[in-house]
Amino acid sequence: MSATTTLQPLDVIQGQLDAYNRQDLDAHCAFFADDVVVADLNGAVTIQGAQAYRAKYTQVFADFPRNRAELVNRIQVGNTVIDHERVFRQGEGESFEVIAIYTLAGGRIARVDFAK
Repeated sequence: MSATTTLQPLDVIQGQLDAYNRQDLDAHCAFFADDVVVADLNGAVTIQGAQAYRAKYTQVFADFPRNRAELVNRIQVGNTVIDHERVFRQGEGESFEVIAIYTLAGGRIARVDFAK
């Protein structure tokens, strides 16, 4: 699946999650807007722009080659999709949970707010 403006919000979010789990950096990044913003929920912006996003996930995939996220629950309201995810850094070992609030614009992810 590729990121285009014809995809529905749920397809965009599932596509980026599938690419994330394959650690397919190019496919994963294609779902994000050039001016994407990533922030802690109600907190600081941690990533601004596609280039910074790519750099961050290049490092994540290098540091955690068995990294994957498992979807626990998903909610959509318009162009906002909220995922509750369980993230495994070392295969089936320890995990942690996050909530990712994805805001879409123009068929791509424009903002992600994380609660950990």
